[in-house]
Amino acid sequence: MKSLVSTLVLLCLLSACIKESPAGAAKGGTVSATSDASKPPGGAAGAAPDLPVPSAAPQIPAKPPTPMPTAEPDKIKVQHCLIGFTGSVPGKAITRTKEEAKALAYDILARARKGEDFDALVKQNTDDSPPGIYGMTNAGKPAAPGYRARTGMVPAFGNVGFKLALGEFGIADYDPKTSPFGWHVIKRVE
Repeated sequence: MKSLVSTLVLLCLLSACIKESPAGAAKGGTVSATSDASKPPGGAAGAAPDLPVPSAAPQIPAKPPTPMPTAEPDKIKVQHCLIGFTGSVPGKAITRTKEEAKALAYDILARARKGEDFDALVKQNTDDSPPGIYGMTNAGKPAAPGYRARTGMVPAFGNVGFKLALGEFGIADYDPKTSPFGWHVIKRVE
C-alpha cells in the first residue's frame, strides 16, 4: 500500500513539474524538466536530464464503498390503500380501468409523500377495508400474535413493505403474479 501511495505522489509531482517538449512528447518522446523551451533537450549544464514520457498514466479505478447489507426486520406493520380496477378485486364493483387505477395510485402516493393525511386517503380511496393496517412476520421468522406470515400475503405487498423505513411510503405496482388485485400504496407504520 505504501509503494502505491508513493508511486501516486511521484506521478502527481512529475505531472505538475514537467512540461512537454515540442518534439512530440505525447508520442512517447521525452520531456524536459526545464521550463525554458528554447534550451535543447539534455542541453545546458545543470539542467535536468530528459525523462521518458509514459504512453499513459496507470489507471487506478476508484472503488466505491461497499454498502453494509441491511437486514429486513422480523416483523412490520403497514397501512395500505388498494387501488383496483374492473374485475381485479373479487366481490367489489370497481368501474375504473387499469390506466385510471394506476394514475390514481400514483396520485395518492404523491399526495401522501407531500404530507397529506394518509389515513384519510385510505378511507376515501381504498378497495380494501379501511384502515388497511396489516402486521406481517418475515419469511422464516416465528409467527407473532396479530401478524400474518409474509408468505401468506400478496408477494409485492411484502416485498415493498419490508424495504420501507418507518413512516416511509412505497408502491407495489399491479402485476398478475405478484400483485393481482391492483396497486398497493403502502406506508410502514411499525
